[in-house]
Amino acid sequence: MTQTKSKLVFWGVRGSTPTTDRDSWRYGGNTPCLEVTTPDHTRFILDCGTGLRMLGNQLRIVNNRWGEGQSEAGIDAHVLVTHYHWDHIQGIPFFQPFFEAQNRFHFYSFQSKYLGRNSLRQVLEAQLASPYFPVDVSNMRSSRSFREVSGGDKWKVDNTEITTAWLNHPQDCLAYRLDMPSGSIVYATDTEPGAPERDHDLRELAHGADVLIYDAQYSPEQLASSRKGWGHSSWLEGVKIARESKVRNLVLFHHDPDSTGRTIDGFLSAARQEFPATWAAMEGMSMTLSERGVGVTLPKSRLGQRRRLRFAATVKGETDDGRAFEENATVRDLSLQGAYLCLSSRPRLQSELSVNIDAGDHERSSLLSLRATVVHCETGREQAQNGVGVVFIEDAEPEMPRD
Repeated sequence: MTQTKSKLVFWGVRGSTPTTDRDSWRYGGNTPCLEVTTPDHTRFILDCGTGLRMLGNQLRIVNNRWGEGQSEAGIDAHVLVTHYHWDHIQGIPFFQPFFEAQNRFHFYSFQSKYLGRNSLRQVLEAQLASPYFPVDVSNMRSSRSFREVSGGDKWKVDNTEITTAWLNHPQDCLAYRLDMPSGSIVYATDTEPGAPERDHDLRELAHGADVLIYDAQYSPEQLASSRKGWGHSSWLEGVKIARESKVRNLVLFHHDPDSTGRTIDGFLSAARQEFPATWAAMEGMSMTLSERGVGVTLPKSRLGQRRRLRFAATVKGETDDGRAFEENATVRDLSLQGAYLCLSSRPRLQSELSVNIDAGDHERSSLLSLRATVVHCETGREQAQNGVGVVFIEDAEPEMPRD
């Protein structure tokens, strides 16, 4: 039986501004950009933040894999822009496919009351205007069309139905729902709860979705105090919508540039206590939708030198189905960033493990206690074993005493 599949890839997951802070590396520092490929190979790009540059590089690699005697078909994509704030459009000048004549792009967004007609075209061209950028818009040789849409609109692109809703955000913002033969995705970033009509419309839009990607920039405490009125939301509001709208998977998105990996870990852990099918968006993370459900794959994390070894370890964590486990394990290789473990249990992706490694020898014991997050899990080569890749979570170093 032929499976009907679509794929969602996260290329940028931060909000407000990109960041290269060391503590942001694990989840990623680029601003919003997502890619959806439908079962009929229609490509959608959701927002044009700095993650768009990496997507462009990947698309060019794939598109240029042609044999001798073949001509390039070019890239054809539908670009859904939620709103015109800087973090959602700043990747435009750095998306190389826009400058190649064989490519075709179809843009969708709303008419801004600040810009009037042709708002989307004005925004795109302003990114390349002097003195802000040295390359003129005339160099953007790809074919481009623009369609202005509004909240509540519905249209079809090939076999995908797209529906929009207004979100509660300064200067307006659109949410998009993509209904495909393989399942449904709702993209609802940059929204703050508290506007009854728009809260209702978002719940209607999200009803029964396979994946809801939701703004979780702040903690519930921040949202109730210092960040109230800033146009963003929290993991707790995402959980409420996911429950009320019978969503199958919730993805926390638009991470604050000041949120460290540990902060996002905390949001994810708290959300999973209330809604187990919750994920935290991570650059390079992909989700596959099919009649079998939603599968999640996290990006490769093998950085730095690795050494083959066999250390004994004790591992505590939570399995795919929510059961706590503790077992003796073997560490098969190790780096300063992470490790590859052999376990009989199958821990859940993005769950936290406690790993205690006996790194001593027969004469002395040296216990290394580490916290880790699961980034990979596969059936191992050894019978009844799972190969589990983890990235170590760096605990904050104690502050040095002052003189």
